[in-house]
Amino acid sequence: IPETLLESELFGYEEGSFTGAHKGGKLGLFELADGGTLFLDEIGDISFALQAKLLRVLQEHTVRRVGAVSEIPIDVRIIAATNRDLEYMMQTNCFRSDLYYRLNVIPLNLPALREHPEDIEILAKHLMKVAAQHINPDIETINVQALQKLRHYDFPGNVRELGNIIERAVNIATT
Repeated sequence: IPETLLESELFGYEEGSFTGAHKGGKLGLFELADGGTLFLDEIGDISFALQAKLLRVLQEHTVRRVGAVSEIPIDVRIIAATNRDLEYMMQTNCFRSDLYYRLNVIPLNLPALREHPEDIEILAKHLMKVAAQHINPDIETINVQALQKLRHYDFPGNVRELGNIIERAVNIATT
């Protein structure tokens, strides 16, 4: 999402705040998630300017829509994810340390798929069942040789890459 759209998606906007703004404005994701949880994927990719606005939301528990003058109180739990090294990004002034510490309350570090190859078979079988339901219900198993090759592959794209490989195989498989 482009930076200008991302801000209006997260924080919402007031009517007339920009050309093309809907009549009556629009609620942002923070307001829509009020009382619940908002998942922010690829948090390491947002701009420094948007990081500052996000930090304000997390510290003040309020959000200001684009074009608004008043704050709206919110109660939102944030779950953020990234594949970036945020600690390194802080050292190189690419990610705000205050935002990092605000988000890093309960860190969950998921190891890369290559670091736990024992999970590849069970993940591949699950992903195959899901893909087969949508693409080719006649596919019921994964070839033993294919599983062996998957176990020895490095998976730089992690689980998403495994999912794409499985989906491709289900698409081209014959029963």
